[in-house]
Amino acid sequence: MNEAFAKSLGIADGTVEGLRADIKKNLEREVKFRLIAKNKAAVMDALLAKAELDLPQSIVQSELDRLAEAARADLKARGIKDADKAPIPEDIFRPQAERRVRLGLVVAELVKANNLEAKPEQIKTHIEDLAASYEKPADVVRWYNGDRQRMAEVEAVIIENNVTDFVLAKAKVTDKSVEFDELMGQQ
Repeated sequence: MNEAFAKSLGIADGTVEGLRADIKKNLEREVKFRLIAKNKAAVMDALLAKAELDLPQSIVQSELDRLAEAARADLKARGIKDADKAPIPEDIFRPQAERRVRLGLVVAELVKANNLEAKPEQIKTHIEDLAASYEKPADVVRWYNGDRQRMAEVEAVIIENNVTDFVLAKAKVTDKSVEFDELMGQQ
């Protein structure tokens, strides 16, 4: 590693120290996102384990239809001929659909009962965090802000984060040390 290498990677000051600082910043951001995801998954699993409710079959059916359509779209994108007509048995998606519906109902109730909606400043901060890893963050921020679907996806992530934080604040939590490789999914 030398200054020419650092400059070729777009490091502003073109120094090896600058490259190391940039790598460290990116790794810290990735670790933060992985920890959030790991904690969120644990919270959602715990909520599902406690959620005893009857599922509205119309909502489950809608989710089954959506999952089957997504599978057909994926097959089509992979070049499968007549993928949009492919018979896809609902049973392969039923556990996933029921999980999503159950979790959606539980999360919606928690959000409603505890005012856990995404706040505009949370959305702005999250988009800025996502954009920070790109060469032109302002372009990424505009890309998110320019599409309602992308903004809805960010809002959903913020709501999930708010629910996770709420549950973790109420739950008995045990800290666990995790090796870097395990956290990054390499084990």
